[in-house]
Amino acid sequence: MIVVQIKENESIDKALKRFKKKFEKTGILRELRARTAYEKPSVRRRNEIIRAAYRERLKAQQNA
Repeated sequence: MIVVQIKENESIDKALKRFKKKFEKTGILRELRARTAYEKPSVRRRNEIIRAAYRERLKAQQNA
């Protein structure tokens, strides 16, 4: 369960923003969307490789 402590004189908007960040980091929504349809293991591996290559290209661009 995600718990967000509201600090003194903190607006609800800021607390909600912190909650959304924590929720996004857990990956619950991403996993739920992934489970809506079956994905073959070969397709899953292929997508992971494509994503990893994309991330590597971004890192190479930043370091260059």
